Amino acid sequence: MHTHEGNYHLHGQEENIQETKQMLSEEERFKGAAALFQLLSDPTRVRLFWLLCHREECVVNLGQFLSMSSPAVSHHLKLMKEMGLIEGRRLGKEVHYRAADTPVCRMLHPMVEGVLEISCPGEEAYSDQRLIQRVHDHLVENLHQRLTIETLSRQFLLNPTTLKEKFSRYYGMSIAAHVKEHRMEKAAQMLLETRESLTGIAKAVGFSSQSRFAEAFREKYGMLPSIYRKTQKK
Repeated sequence: MHTHEGNYHLHGQEENIQETKQMLSEEERFKGAAALFQLLSDPTRVRLFWLLCHREECVVNLGQFLSMSSPAVSHHLKLMKEMGLIEGRRLGKEVHYRAADTPVCRMLHPMVEGVLEISCPGEEAYSDQRLIQRVHDHLVENLHQRLTIETLSRQFLLNPTTLKEKFSRYYGMSIAAHVKEHRMEKAAQMLLETRESLTGIAKAVGFSSQSRFAEAFREKYGMLPSIYRKTQKK
């Protein structure tokens, strides 16, 4: 038989009733937790969060990792940033994202991995990632230059073959293909945001001639740079 005190059924845990009731009355706390769990109900955002707990990346690279378009990735990143799960830092004209250094994120990281039964990358693998990310950042910061594999291997003390293999493993494509993606992204941005001439833009993204630049741009976007500038601005 249960005893009664007010509206409570007492089962031997009477000492915390008021404290528990007080906690449950703080609805805003629970609304915040519910919003966070709702945000992470999307598997893409869980994947992004896990990835950004281990490495800092730009939108283009995140799209390559997840096989998604940059606009689609940006949509998820915006929601995650509003919730405080990620933060970004500007590097030139790009924003690089990473998991926010907050108590909630530090708690969520092992929880996600515990649920997925995924372990953090080993120290050796993590060291490799950091080195390849340095190579990547150097390439992005110097898109106007034609950096060769040999030059990069000497600068970062890596065998050329090892450099190519590790870069392809972490970014899912060759160095040349990845750099070309960044060059075209930057060219498209310059076409819309600046009044720089086509020759100037070609030089800024590492092309020795305007004609080669135009052909590469058409291959990527399906139209010549001059047409792209006119149609997109309209």
